[in-house]
Amino acid sequence: MQKSAQRDTDVGALILPDVPYEEKAEFAEPCRQAGVTLISMVAPTSAGRVQKIAREAEGFVYCVSSLGVTGVRSNLGSNVADLVAQVREANPEIPCAIGFGISTPEQARSMAKAADGVIVGSAVVRLIAEHGTESLEPVCTYVREMANAAKESFNRE
Repeated sequence: MQKSAQRDTDVGALILPDVPYEEKAEFAEPCRQAGVTLISMVAPTSAGRVQKIAREAEGFVYCVSSLGVTGVRSNLGSNVADLVAQVREANPEIPCAIGFGISTPEQARSMAKAADGVIVGSAVVRLIAEHGTESLEPVCTYVREMANAAKESFNRE
């Protein structure tokens, strides 16, 4: 996050998944003025733009694991490690987090081998939809399980 910006909100960062890199400028300045980091995304379709996106990224880069709409998947993209490598080559200082369809501890463990973070969203939303007002315990259990799986790979050194 920009240190000089006055923060007007408790929001630290913003991910706008449907905004292409070429249109991010419209949102970047208002975010900067509010002290909110606009997170950049790269996807398997970002070929030729990954270097530029990574060099200008703030906070971290969200690396999209596979094509399609978000949600629980049984198979994730096979070239996501290459995508992370391209980001790191362009900007070695920026952390990379992989997301989009990650829903099992095995997937979290696998993605954590290539990245600095693992993003899980749809699976948590699904648990909340299934359990409603009783979702706290199942969500906490699930998140703990996913975090422990990712940590196994993060602590690989």
